[in-house]
Amino acid sequence: MLTLAPLRLLREPWNTSEGNQSNATAGASSGWCQGLSIPNELFLTLGLVSLVENLLVVVAILKNRNLHSPTYYFICCLAVSDMLVSISNLVEMLFMLLMEHGVLVIHTSIVRHMDNIIDMLICISVVSSLSFLGVIAVDRYITIFYALRYHSIMTLQRAVVTMASIWLASTVSSTVFITYSHNTTILLCLISFFLFMLVLMLVLYIHMFALARHHLHSISSQQKQPAVYRGSSLKGAVTLTILLGVFFICWGPFFFHLILIVTCPTNPFCTCFFSYFNLFLILIICNSVIDPLIYAFRSQELRRTLQEMLLCSW
Repeated sequence: MLTLAPLRLLREPWNTSEGNQSNATAGASSGWCQGLSIPNELFLTLGLVSLVENLLVVVAILKNRNLHSPTYYFICCLAVSDMLVSISNLVEMLFMLLMEHGVLVIHTSIVRHMDNIIDMLICISVVSSLSFLGVIAVDRYITIFYALRYHSIMTLQRAVVTMASIWLASTVSSTVFITYSHNTTILLCLISFFLFMLVLMLVLYIHMFALARHHLHSISSQQKQPAVYRGSSLKGAVTLTILLGVFFICWGPFFFHLILIVTCPTNPFCTCFFSYFNLFLILIICNSVIDPLIYAFRSQELRRTLQEMLLCSW
């Protein structure tokens, strides 16, 4: 029975000889190295939930004029990135279920092309997600420390150029990655990009919390009104920090998987880790499910818009 394989090129260590792969597989055939059997229905359910949640976030931002700002446009793009994961997962799972039940018969060449499309969507999603998380962190940094100059620094035109550039760069880089996926250099570039963005965001957040806390303390002691604004900015920084933590937990195992493919493809521990690839995919989809919940509960304006949308639908 033919099955689709998301990121199939990354599921197994491709830079080993056939003999080493056989030994690695044999070494991973016992105990906890068997991996987890995750039903396709779980992938399908999480994909549906994620798609609906992120679609609501996108519609709410587009509908409410009060949310038409660079910050929320970046958040909207992040939601679109999550939707790409959901859509690719839904398409894959639907075809797999139809094929398993004999409802749909697809030629092998078509399956291969579908694999490439799904792989590209997931790659675009991870690159764009990382990029928009970094941009949102920079945007929040400017909001806190350059509040009076924010609208002159982060103009709508610059925001549009930034978003278009990220989507273009994500698409091009993902195309290159899929085309030359067996090249170790390409894999190292993706891993380096992930680590660079994490370090950048961590540095920005640490600086934000250190100075914002000092400013809040100083302003509160003087009993001035701007404390409310600073408090709102600090709350936004906390929100983005939570997003970063969730992203690291959900995407970290996947990137660790890539690191092991490059560094120790035949090591027994590494081959055991490879067997849990489906679990890493579940975590990626969970990231797409969790992000909208954070937006809804921590953004009062977005939460109000979502409530109005849901009430009107009833």
